[in-house]
Amino acid sequence: MGEKRQAAKQSVMWDCGLRSMFSAPPALHPGNMCILQCKEDLSRLEMVQRLAKDGCRFLQIHGKVSEKIKEPHCDEAVRVSVSERGRDVLVLQAPALRGSERGGASDEARYVVVSGTPEKILEHLLNNLRVEDEQGNTRCEDALLDDFLLTYPIFMSTSDLCQALIGHFCNKRYRRKEDKKEVLQRKQKVLRMVLQWMTICRSFLREDQHVKAFVKTLYRYALEDLYEHPALERDLRELQEMYQLHRRNTSNDYSPHRKGKPIFHQLSFKDNGVQPRVTRSETKEVLCHVYISMDSYLSVWASSAIVAHELLQAVAERMDVPLGDLVLVAITYPGGRLLLQPQDRVFSESLRAVGRLHVCRKDLCEVLNPFTDNSELQQRTTHMLSLNAWDVAVALTNLDWALFDSIHEQQLIYFTFSRLTTNVHTVMLELLLKRCNEVQLWVMTEVLLCPTLCKRVQLIKKFIKIAAHCKAQKNFNCFFAIIMGLNSAAVSRLTQTWEKIPGKFKKLFSELETMTDPSLNHKTYRESFKKMKAPKIPFLPLLLKDITFIHEGNKTFHDNLVNFEKLHMIAEAVRIIRQCQNDMLGNGMTQKSSSEVRAYVDFLHIIDNQQTLFELSVKLEPRA
Repeated sequence: MGEKRQAAKQSVMWDCGLRSMFSAPPALHPGNMCILQCKEDLSRLEMVQRLAKDGCRFLQIHGKVSEKIKEPHCDEAVRVSVSERGRDVLVLQAPALRGSERGGASDEARYVVVSGTPEKILEHLLNNLRVEDEQGNTRCEDALLDDFLLTYPIFMSTSDLCQALIGHFCNKRYRRKEDKKEVLQRKQKVLRMVLQWMTICRSFLREDQHVKAFVKTLYRYALEDLYEHPALERDLRELQEMYQLHRRNTSNDYSPHRKGKPIFHQLSFKDNGVQPRVTRSETKEVLCHVYISMDSYLSVWASSAIVAHELLQAVAERMDVPLGDLVLVAITYPGGRLLLQPQDRVFSESLRAVGRLHVCRKDLCEVLNPFTDNSELQQRTTHMLSLNAWDVAVALTNLDWALFDSIHEQQLIYFTFSRLTTNVHTVMLELLLKRCNEVQLWVMTEVLLCPTLCKRVQLIKKFIKIAAHCKAQKNFNCFFAIIMGLNSAAVSRLTQTWEKIPGKFKKLFSELETMTDPSLNHKTYRESFKKMKAPKIPFLPLLLKDITFIHEGNKTFHDNLVNFEKLHMIAEAVRIIRQCQNDMLGNGMTQKSSSEVRAYVDFLHIIDNQQTLFELSVKLEPRA
């Protein structure tokens, strides 16, 4: 009985009416139970957050208070709704507690966001940011903030987020008067959230005009507050280093002796260094498709700053055709042609080609002979067979890694949610997806353009070995592409060719096929890939499929509130990109390969017309 009385004393009954709002709250200890009697009692976000930090669990009572209160089951998650003006603006949830954790120190689990308006979600994140002392470096609740910063483009624009953060930094809308310490903490939280955002974004959004203007504005406001709040100096310095900001005045200009004098300063991005800053588009290498017939093209790995003359010269050398006989034409729209001058840029600032590129004779009427009529087919096959399989896999992986390492997690979100619109944020992702498709077509093209049976057998053996090496190098994007190319209808129907494949290679191919087995949602691949250490390249089409299923299977909004549970699932999926790119052990993916192999891989001959490929297959082995 004594223990029951003691437990009853620890259960605090708190009337959340006006009396409690204007009086000192009762002392709450971790593990105690605070009972709120109606939804309206939860309308103050500050109170909910304070109680959650104290480790209290919330019970919502539907009925008379005199009834016996039962503690919720330990495996039930508790949800709290925060209302404003009669409607819910934020829904929070505490993680379910295990039986061993009930009443113990583990009750300090923090509430997470279930849904809410964008403004309230951002406000909740800022309120829960942890401001440590000057020596501390803990900045936030990593999971919740990371989910928000990765997925915010789904429900708000970058411009809207920038405006909201500026509003919180200069906020004068608080109902109660803040003391100096609270004002400093609010400003520090905004700065640290921005620093976390910029760290996650890396170079992905730093060239965005809205972001650049926002950073300059925030930096200017923080400079103006530096005299009153010197503790902002550390965050300002980090922001300055991250964005290469330059200010003519220093923190010494805000000395007490200048308190009564007006302060003016100029702010700009550094552009007067020894070496000028180079834009992102000038430092990238991208894939360029140059059609040399109506159904075949060269996949050229070239600098994004390449001009028409340089590209045309590279194609002419590859095809062994006089440069003076050729011109480069861009098909800008159905039936429209644009003749590119020698010094015209092939790619725009958004890393997109000016149009579908074609190499034509100078009369613009005759295209080059297709590969099917090329007299050098036999020589091409011999050249491919002379290359070392491991070196080819290394060259393919190096190219894929150059593209994959340039991909940011948010590109998957922009690609999924803005598929019908042209988006400059998804260029590198689209290039890697195209690369996966063209490697598959390249395998088919090489096999189906090989005129003799014995050399086709050798080619298929070579591709099986290359696929195995790609798997060993953890390049699953290229591995899947090669296996799918060999399994395509036009290649797999070559029964006479496959019958000549040695049993050892057939067994190896069967083992590799198991990895690509789609049954049980690609269970074999997922389990094997999960065990591999980073860096590694995932099979991106499958990852995009997972994100699309999450998107189409869950509503983005519930009752006009952002469904943050959906955003969390999407964030978990896209974070795979970061995990695969992470190279904590310094393993690296780039290896040395011979210049001959690199030159071959950088200029893949590809037929992209499935009907043409199948006709080649029937020509090699006619139907019975």
